[in-house]
Amino acid sequence: MSKGKGRASREKGKRGEREGAAVLNQTFPHLSTRRAQQYCGVAGDADIIGIDGIHLEVKRVERFHMHQALEQADNDRKPGDIPLVLTRQNLKGWVVVCYLKDLPPIMERLNDNKEKEDE
Repeated sequence: MSKGKGRASREKGKRGEREGAAVLNQTFPHLSTRRAQQYCGVAGDADIIGIDGIHLEVKRVERFHMHQALEQADNDRKPGDIPLVLTRQNLKGWVVVCYLKDLPPIMERLNDNKEKEDE
């Protein structure tokens, strides 16, 4: 892979992370999510931060490998965090991917974040 293509891919990833955070904030107005790399840049951190207890990875790709992405989020998460992947292809809407067993606790954590905001 050429350097130019690698740079373009990284830039697309950054744009995807910013766009993903914005769409989360629009969908859940009580959240205040943002791209993590611009604040800390530690490898293994979530791509988007701002939802307590959820490790959120963003994949802005045309060929999405669901299990590989979930496994990355699961391996990179902090103990107790729930892995969640936000993905989008060109000209398509955003999709959330998680393990079905994690859906109830994800909803609880989203609700907990809402209650924290309401205080």
